[in-house]
Amino acid sequence: MSVLSQRRVSPAHGASIALVAATAVWGSTFIVVKDVIGRMAVTDFLFWRFAVATALLVVIRPRAVLRMSPGARRRGVLLGGFLGAGFLAQTAGLRTTSATVSGFVTGMMVVFTPLVAWLVLRQRVERSAWLGVAMATVGLGLLTVRGVSVGFGEALTLLGAAFYAFHIVGLGEWSRPDDAYGLTLVQAATVAGLCLLLTAADGHVALPPDRSAWWAVGFMAVAATAIGFMVQTWAQAHLPATRAAVILTMEPVFAGVFAVVFAGEPLTWAILVGGLLVVTAMLGVELGPRRGRDATVPRLEAL
Repeated sequence: MSVLSQRRVSPAHGASIALVAATAVWGSTFIVVKDVIGRMAVTDFLFWRFAVATALLVVIRPRAVLRMSPGARRRGVLLGGFLGAGFLAQTAGLRTTSATVSGFVTGMMVVFTPLVAWLVLRQRVERSAWLGVAMATVGLGLLTVRGVSVGFGEALTLLGAAFYAFHIVGLGEWSRPDDAYGLTLVQAATVAGLCLLLTAADGHVALPPDRSAWWAVGFMAVAATAIGFMVQTWAQAHLPATRAAVILTMEPVFAGVFAVVFAGEPLTWAILVGGLLVVTAMLGVELGPRRGRDATVPRLEAL
């Protein structure tokens, strides 16, 4: 069997395709939630999104968490903490920065991910992966930035990107195919709990204000959270963290495509070139040679 054929049937190749599909769903959510966020507090929306996703996952497989080892459950809580902290920091940053700048700064997780993998786990990152990271970063800038002033909001968003990087690295180390469902459930429940603490600080948790808001909550809970994060958790059982981070930069590309097609936003050269750079970066890390630790998915079982 040729090398190309092996790649076509490899679990890593299937995981990459699944992760791209998840980024397409996440890219569509910018249009879905844009109106709702104007009528509902972001923290309330996040709580209902993750609470409904958690309830759905429990109903489908109520014993999934019980089948996990205590160590796997602890790792799920830690990963959920990173994910929730990323969402909350990003959300807080949005109060004083634009959505486009927030999208670019959040995308800097593609830079933080190999740095976290190197600093925390001493993983060596190949030159081809660093090239993909650099190309994806330039592409993200062309896609999103129309002038940047660095302030408190940008700093909070950058902190959120760092938390997302820890989440990606942790998933790459701890996710197993047979634990993907339970790990997704634990992460969703942890994020819901963090958001509940934040929204309850003012004494109550507000319900979605109308039917369209409930529809948005339902879509986000089912497609973008329960299914989307389960796909990411399963996919990262087969992918090194840096490859996953580069693939995840496809989210703003899909967001731009949906904005042009469905929201009537103009198609500019910056969007075209930026999207092409991100796609090229993703294909480069996917089709490039595999050496060293990038050829396998190592495990960290110390926690």
